[in-house]
Amino acid sequence: MAKYPEYVKYAASVVPSERQIKWQETEFYSFIHFGINTFTDSEWGNGNEDPELFNPEKLDCRQWAKLCKLAGMKGMILTAKHHDGFCLWPSAYTDHCVRSSRWKDGKGDVVAECAAACKEFGLKFGIYVSPWDRHEPTYGTGEAYNKFFKNQLREVLTAYGELFCVWFDGACGEGKNGKKQEYDWEGYYKLIRELQPNATINISGPDVRWCGNEAGVCRQSEWSVVPYFHSNSELIAAQSQKDVSKPPKKINPTALDLGSRKQIKKCSKLIWYPAEVDVSIRKGWFYHPSEDYSVKPLSKLMEIYYNSVGSNACFLLNIPPTPEGKIHEKDIETLLSMGAQLEIDFNENLADGSVITDNRHLDEKHTGQMALSEYPDSYWHSGDDPEGAELILDLGDEYDIDKIVLGENIRTGQQIEKFKLYAQLGGKWKKVGGGTVIGYKKICRFDEIRVRYFKLVIEKARCFATLSKFEAY
Repeated sequence: MAKYPEYVKYAASVVPSERQIKWQETEFYSFIHFGINTFTDSEWGNGNEDPELFNPEKLDCRQWAKLCKLAGMKGMILTAKHHDGFCLWPSAYTDHCVRSSRWKDGKGDVVAECAAACKEFGLKFGIYVSPWDRHEPTYGTGEAYNKFFKNQLREVLTAYGELFCVWFDGACGEGKNGKKQEYDWEGYYKLIRELQPNATINISGPDVRWCGNEAGVCRQSEWSVVPYFHSNSELIAAQSQKDVSKPPKKINPTALDLGSRKQIKKCSKLIWYPAEVDVSIRKGWFYHPSEDYSVKPLSKLMEIYYNSVGSNACFLLNIPPTPEGKIHEKDIETLLSMGAQLEIDFNENLADGSVITDNRHLDEKHTGQMALSEYPDSYWHSGDDPEGAELILDLGDEYDIDKIVLGENIRTGQQIEKFKLYAQLGGKWKKVGGGTVIGYKKICRFDEIRVRYFKLVIEKARCFATLSKFEAY
């Protein structure tokens, strides 16, 4: 192992938490932007809205959940409170909530209905709670507001069953003369860890980072191991840690390279901080009638899917319900088409029951064949000399194939830095794919070919290489 620089060995040793692994396995899930903005035709409310405006007479969270399931999603995140401060649950700490609305005579609870629908349809449930609150009088006063926000957090963290995610965007749109609130991020995180230990804290949090844009664009090399300063919480903690290298003056979340050897070389602290790609099915995040004919087409959504889920990230797709409380028919059309397309694209893994041989492996428990196993503890491991390692997949017969899905065993870190994929055509190996990062999942697409053998070559890795997925479609 001496040939690897210390910083590379360090990067190779950084691994995800169990909650981060479970989140990554969710892959594709929905954002539901719904609230008082839905009734005022706005994106950012000002906090002065009359709660009586909120009246989704045909609210149908079961429809939302069923559609998400049919679209191929595994979870749903609801905007329980947006920047306007209006709460979709009957909060004991403010009147700016469903209790003050006409809906169900003030006895309704959207969060409860959404949680129940997700449970019924086998979806994971998560919540978005905005720390910025344009209604609450204590906002901008410091500790008083932080106490108020933690009280509200406690309500949503304890009343609706297990959450897979708590989503913070950290927005604060107050101007120079507006209220400035110092958020107690560490206190918020501590409460979430205490009450929902399995939930990831996303975006303004220590578990999952924003990919850097809302256009559904993922990096070609989406590293999960990055310098600590890309995380909010770590930045706060680092201020008192003199042994941690200083972050650059300007941290750019949109930079094309966050985790290559060049980027991590001079950083003394690295973290596992995978990417989430968030995008709305429409132009806006909340429902606007004027956007009924600007729903993204299936082709665009599939492109985003392959460039996120297929590039070591997760895909969070926003679907905004109408003021009636239902998903619009235009969105339904696209979502059902997407579910059908995913079903077609990944109908049958033709590598099931196949044979994989390798030119090196750690031991008999980690041979190439183990890459086909469904058990998380079974995977191929190259041993200490990964560069030049080869895996040959023999499908047993020729099939028409246009996709190979690869995945590292991320429980042992992210190791592979460069790979090539070949197909045997006419007795010769022809390159059909390749790249840098594999990570949790890499989908290699190419023009359909009739083929029996594929070869994966590991050209560069950190300290070793692993593979727990080698699928063909």
